[in-house]
Amino acid sequence: MPAPEPTPPQSSLPATAAHFGAHVLTEASARACDIKAATGGPPCLPSVPAPPAVSVPASPPLDAVTAVVATPIPDLERILRPNGLGTAGLRLIPREQLPTPSKQSAATAGGRPIPGLYHHQVTEPDPVRVEEVSRRIKSWALDEVCLYPEDWEEQFDGFSVGRYMVGCHPDAPTIDHLMIATRLMVAENAVDDCYCEDHGGSPVGLGERLLLAHTALDPVYTTQEYQAPWEKSLHADAPRRAYRSAMSYFDQAASASQTDRYRHDMARLHLGYLAEAAWAQMDHVPEVWEYLAMRQFNNFRPCPTITDTVGGYELPADLHAQSAMQKVIALAGNATTIVNDLYSYTKELDAPGRHLNLPVVIAEREGLSDRDAYLKSVDVHNDLMHDFESNTAALAADCPVPTVLRFLRGVAAWVDGNHHWHQTNTFRYSLPDFW
Repeated sequence: MPAPEPTPPQSSLPATAAHFGAHVLTEASARACDIKAATGGPPCLPSVPAPPAVSVPASPPLDAVTAVVATPIPDLERILRPNGLGTAGLRLIPREQLPTPSKQSAATAGGRPIPGLYHHQVTEPDPVRVEEVSRRIKSWALDEVCLYPEDWEEQFDGFSVGRYMVGCHPDAPTIDHLMIATRLMVAENAVDDCYCEDHGGSPVGLGERLLLAHTALDPVYTTQEYQAPWEKSLHADAPRRAYRSAMSYFDQAASASQTDRYRHDMARLHLGYLAEAAWAQMDHVPEVWEYLAMRQFNNFRPCPTITDTVGGYELPADLHAQSAMQKVIALAGNATTIVNDLYSYTKELDAPGRHLNLPVVIAEREGLSDRDAYLKSVDVHNDLMHDFESNTAALAADCPVPTVLRFLRGVAAWVDGNHHWHQTNTFRYSLPDFW
């Protein structure tokens, strides 16, 4: 199938700085920061004049989110636990503009949570939104980027990326906003599958492939003679086509700082891929702490870090760069990635070769049985989750800025939605017989 060279259509998302200025500080929250600094507490924002107030479109209003943004003193439960993930009350697009969901997409998914795994129950994602996102992402994959051959269709459908993204981003104002995250998620998985894993992936030569793919996210600026060959290379394979297209849509919706933030987190992800590939080439099982260090890079971090772009607002760069915020985002990525290790455990055992995951590494390095290593991995996940929530609470108390609270809530929603998708995706995952 020839590789198309589409120009992404102009998104309905406003791309102006003013639209994404919903991060504006209220006078009360700015005073809270100044008081904290004066009394020896950590300042949460440099002293800068507040920009003119703007607002995210809200018709009907985002009741649950608006309550958080307007709350001067955060209520941790409301920050961490969104009410009704993916429900109709969070929709900013009239239901009549969306198709009626099919019985299959509207059905309640099966699956059971891992016994003893610390998690939060969430509402099943809105089936209307799921249906529309699923339709659009398949059209993009087939018609715009020629992502996969026909015999991969069942796997693409079984991934249920529409349910995944609707569940993880409950405050997305429109389907267009949800599609920002959905294209990037599918593109990241194409790179993982085709370069690293099941569909032709190999650790040999991975560095070159990742570097060239990364240039679809972080453009090359070279001489005129060599610019054209590089641009042509972006259509050379499905992962690069997907990265290029998904990033083009993201650029239309994101501010410059949000785009740079995403590129940075994708570089982290690719670095983690390379470490895992090096161990595979050496047939080496790392120490547990080394594996967990790798997993802080090779993890889901790029997904929750764009929660503000998908929500139609911006967490300012200085607030995002705080060490406390970076720790919260890292812990969210670490915990959700161990969820993936645990739910994909039997799937990886059935695949050819040795796949490193936390239970496998603990069993090898600490001399435990498969069952005991798996159960210890559950404990590691639970510790990470508790650390995530306690650090989130501390940051919310130290810096009660509206966009900080909304961003923290968005990351928490992503953590919960990620678990829900893993638990209920019985097409991909099944639990070991350890209980």
